[in-house]
Amino acid sequence: MIHPTAQIDPSAVIGANVRIGAYTVIGADVHIGDGTIIGPHVVIEGPTRIGRDNRIAQFASLGGDPQDMKFSGERTELVIGDRNLIREFVTISRGTSGGGGVTRIGNDNWLLAYVHVAHDCTIGNHTIFSNYSALAGHVEVGDWTVFSGYSGAHQFCKIGEHAFIAMGCLLGADVPPFLMMANDQNGRPRGLNTTGLKRRGFEPERITAIKRAYRTLYTSGLPLAEAREQLATQAQESEDVRAMLEFLDRSERGLAR
Repeated sequence: MIHPTAQIDPSAVIGANVRIGAYTVIGADVHIGDGTIIGPHVVIEGPTRIGRDNRIAQFASLGGDPQDMKFSGERTELVIGDRNLIREFVTISRGTSGGGGVTRIGNDNWLLAYVHVAHDCTIGNHTIFSNYSALAGHVEVGDWTVFSGYSGAHQFCKIGEHAFIAMGCLLGADVPPFLMMANDQNGRPRGLNTTGLKRRGFEPERITAIKRAYRTLYTSGLPLAEAREQLATQAQESEDVRAMLEFLDRSERGLAR
């Protein structure tokens, strides 16, 4: 199940039923979980931890040095969970000491061709990154978020769960949960990702509460401080609005409004 032309460092740990294609290079301090399939011409550098049942296509490059001029060779990691699909020419860098030291990707994500995930990013579960989408360093992406083709996020941005980033949209500020973002440059809110919420089983009452919170934050004309006060009241009856409120409190780059 390991092609004879693959180069595997003696320190690498390869789980059961792992398949490794021709001319793939597995470096030192790499751990690959059971059932993972790695195509030909893949490069995985360590320290990297990859969980079980992942699918990694040809020419992907995982665990390389961070593209950060401050990096000076210190030990940092890439940690990837289970059941992720990583397609052709995807690049994922390890972390930096100044950013926590770990780039982390959760479970059940799809990273399609030519996606780039920079150092110290944290990606949740069930996300989709379409072709040519990219994250700069230190970006946080919540569960079930979708990045369309050619979209991207500025360093240190936070994107909440269930957000939808439209094709070519470039984010320069934090995006609360459930939002849909559009525009080629300096992405702006364009409503809620209601289609995605319905597909994931959100009941009408939940969506109604989220819509009311969106109107409060984006169409009421209220200053942010006053909008936040109203959201605090709405959050008493909605766990989803509480999630939006908690996101506002964690925002560091300011909200996309």
